[in-house]
Amino acid sequence: MNSTLRILANRRSVRNYDEKPITTTEREYIINSALRAPTAGNMMLYSILEITDPSIKKKLVHTCDNQEFIGKAPLVLIFTADMQRLYDYYEYCNVPEFCRENSIDYTLPQESELFLANCDALFAAQNAVIAAESLGIGSCYTADIAEHIETHRKILNLPEYVFPSILICFGHRRESQKSQPLTTRFQQKYIVFENSYNRLSHNEFSDMFKERELSLKEHFGKVRNLGQHVYLKTANAPYSKERRRSVREILKNWQRGD
Repeated sequence: MNSTLRILANRRSVRNYDEKPITTTEREYIINSALRAPTAGNMMLYSILEITDPSIKKKLVHTCDNQEFIGKAPLVLIFTADMQRLYDYYEYCNVPEFCRENSIDYTLPQESELFLANCDALFAAQNAVIAAESLGIGSCYTADIAEHIETHRKILNLPEYVFPSILICFGHRRESQKSQPLTTRFQQKYIVFENSYNRLSHNEFSDMFKERELSLKEHFGKVRNLGQHVYLKTANAPYSKERRRSVREILKNWQRGD
């Protein structure tokens, strides 16, 4: 196993950070690694917002499900799916006028462009995370930035065609965290299929979730199994309902049809 594979195999989320600051050099390595991520047509359909203002961090703690570590993280980056910049460039290049003159449809961004730009943003985000890991800097993804979209648009000055894909906090691990065990992952046979999708049988589900059923059973309370527990804690949770509402609001800008 080489050093890159070791980094990938041992990466875990880190929410408590040492007081040691992230240096300017380390920040540059993280940002520059993000900018080298794969991108559709080499257009880099994302923007990265570095949050340095403590008052904005404090607001994000509240809007992102009261996650205190956001306010304490030495480096906070928000990766946004950004089609605004490209369409502003089209305006700069008089593309709408060119299309009118040549009887070509001028199409504004739609759902497919949002998905494409979101992929670009997440590729860049993961590059940043792995670069940080190589420097001994931990990180934690926070998807809650996609919630409360009206508030986040105002706080972050997000224009119409910019979607906040993910927020990531970075910081050096505390010594006590370095020996913590990794969380388990599902067996490859239940995730990786050859040539076509495979829907799992009841027996396969039983085996797939066996370890997690045993480790979490004492927390089930009124539910009877892990599936019910996960549903109540995630899909039925207030934050999931708010995320659905926010995403529906976001999509209004992108749903025009040809």
